[in-house]
Formats: sequence, C-alpha cells, structure tokens
Amino acid sequence: MKNSFKNLSFPELKAKREELNKKYMEFRFQSVIGHVDNPLEKRTLRRQIARLNALIWQHELASKAE
Repeated sequence: MKNSFKNLSFPELKAKREELNKKYMEFRFQSVIGHVDNPLEKRTLRRQIARLNALIWQHELASKAE
C-alpha cells in the first residue's frame, strides 16, 4: 500500500486525499461512540494521508519549478 500512490496523477492524488480525510473523520466519530473494529486503522489512515500530502507537495514544487 505504501507505493500505490506514486502512479496517480495530481487530480487523482487530491481526490484520494479528500476520500481518506472523510474516512478518517468518520473513523474518529466512530471511535468516540465506541464502535471501532480495528483501532490500528487510525494510524494507517493518518500515515496514508501524510504520504499523499508529501506527493501532492512534490507535484506542486515541480510545477513551480517549471
């Protein structure tokens, strides 16, 4: 899963980040209620969002350099 984001285009990266942010917020609400099946999913979601943010930042820097 780590390297599955590298072959996505810039708009796909942004869409995937929005999707994961929504999923993360839903997970946080579920954890407050107490209906969480896998508590480690929070960590993996945060890390995936961070990877996407890094790739988006690299795309933005590359476009500014051109």
